[in-house]
Amino acid sequence: MRIAIVNDMRAASEALRRVVTSLPDHEVAWTAADGVEAIAMAKRDRPDLILMDLVMPHVDGVQATRQIMTAAPCAILIVTATVSGNISLVYEAMGHGALDAVDTPILGVAGEVSGAGALVEKIGTIAKLVGATSEPRKAPRPAAAAAPPRLLLVGASTGGPKAISDLLLPLPRDWNVATVVVQHVDVAFAQGLARWLGDRTGRAVRVAEHGQRPEPGDVLLAGTNDHLVLSKGRTLEYHAEPRDVFFRPSVDVFFESVAEHWPQTGVALLLTGMGKDGARGLMKLRSRGWHTVAQDQATSVVWSMPKAAIDAGAACETLPIDQMPRAVAARLGA
Repeated sequence: MRIAIVNDMRAASEALRRVVTSLPDHEVAWTAADGVEAIAMAKRDRPDLILMDLVMPHVDGVQATRQIMTAAPCAILIVTATVSGNISLVYEAMGHGALDAVDTPILGVAGEVSGAGALVEKIGTIAKLVGATSEPRKAPRPAAAAAPPRLLLVGASTGGPKAISDLLLPLPRDWNVATVVVQHVDVAFAQGLARWLGDRTGRAVRVAEHGQRPEPGDVLLAGTNDHLVLSKGRTLEYHAEPRDVFFRPSVDVFFESVAEHWPQTGVALLLTGMGKDGARGLMKLRSRGWHTVAQDQATSVVWSMPKAAIDAGAACETLPIDQMPRAVAARLGA
């Protein structure tokens, strides 16, 4: 890949340059010292991946990500001095299309680079994506006596956090619907993403627990690097298999398990995202009578996942994100 580096700190930029040049099949496309320069460079010479700092003068990494994903969309990895210390900005950037975040490696006095392992791993993961355009688990809850709730399923990737928050905010709160979200996000960010979505929407968004049953009013988020699946017993579980599926957690794997095991139809949405994950699962849900919706191109940060579903005939309809809440509520009886 051709990788661009955006960082206003000379030592950090040099550390990133050394990491990139040490990797086979990757090269530095260009470097920028702030968001203004990065936006201009991306328009002139769009790279395969941008390593984007967050805290910079003039235009920060959040706004630079937003403008680049509008004018010259490409893969963006947030690389910041402290992910945990900038977590709100991280989620803002992910809402605008950044794929992931990692701490910046440190350049030592002798020129050595330390702390590069996580960055190298994430670059490798994104390279596959671009090329393809442990706590104990709680025991299952006892079976509920009431009829199972209607389900709203949501799959998303690049740009998903903001789209999901825009979807959830206007939805009814007192209804017999359980919402389950599969967003491509590393396990390290799942709990924080749930809190961020909760803060933005005023809802109790929680990471799904192994063995948990979807209940009315739940908003549950897939929260590990294993796949979230619905079991024959209608509980949510995390499974390592299928291991050959690149996206973890996979929207396809989850949607297909729900199509197999949930006793009634509901609504499934495939939102903004890079790649094709979700199209096959959405098709299976549609074949079982579910109402399936893909996000339109105009409101998607990256229109790969929804487009794949539309091209496959998996979507009953295509809607902008701001029209989805009303359509979903109408379908699910609110």
